[in-house]
Amino acid sequence: MSPHPGAGTADHDGTTGADTSAHQGRPDVDSPAHRARPGADTHRARPGVDVPDHRGRTGLDRAGRDLDRNPDVVVRDVELTSQGWHVLRRTTFDYRRRDGRRVTEQRETYDRGNGAVVLPYDTERRVVLLTRQFRYPAYVNDHPDGMLVEAAAGLLDADDPVTAVRRESAEELGVALGPLTHVMDAYMSPGSVTERLHFFAAPYTPADRTGAGGGLEEDGEDIEVLELPFTEALAMTRDGRIADGKTIMLLQWAALEGPFASGVRTEAVR
Repeated sequence: MSPHPGAGTADHDGTTGADTSAHQGRPDVDSPAHRARPGADTHRARPGVDVPDHRGRTGLDRAGRDLDRNPDVVVRDVELTSQGWHVLRRTTFDYRRRDGRRVTEQRETYDRGNGAVVLPYDTERRVVLLTRQFRYPAYVNDHPDGMLVEAAAGLLDADDPVTAVRRESAEELGVALGPLTHVMDAYMSPGSVTERLHFFAAPYTPADRTGAGGGLEEDGEDIEVLELPFTEALAMTRDGRIADGKTIMLLQWAALEGPFASGVRTEAVR
């Protein structure tokens, strides 16, 4: 799994879908704090913009500047406000409202890349393979202990979604998956996070186990592998023991349309 996952993954991380991108107040360009000090170097190289940052990235302020798919939106400016492992930007754009008026808005977006998540299942034994790991964002936001039960997920990095879920299954679960079924793609928190998550499911058997799993220690991962009866996993979504959005979505799909739905046959894509 990538060092700072999601799914969400996520986390996967954000999964509420609530609009957390409230209007951001613009800085006062005439304020003393905003004006350049006499003699200050106004052309200082900026990591992630003009020169490589700690991850070798440049041009991070260019994202979105050339968007033209929506004629009602014109991007005016993109500011890089923070670049840690992922990137926070403030974008200024003109927006034509439904009544025809044009207004200027600002939004902050958190760019962590796209991710992929997979639900391995065994219909013969009627079990699914999940993980449990500590999630600090959940812990700081009222989760009892931060230990979330989730489907295996991770960022794509340079891989395509299919390659990514097979990689994550090997690292986190210690299993080689059968044919993958593409379930859906979804924006998990579109009010502020740019991530699009690719959902998959795949069969496995006890013979497909290749190792203990647990994730990569060098990436700070300490993941417990859980093999659960499907009925129990589904019940856990109702009583709160599973509170991760991507995992709830996959389990509901498995019950309604997927491998555990009556008379439904899933079609593998790759």
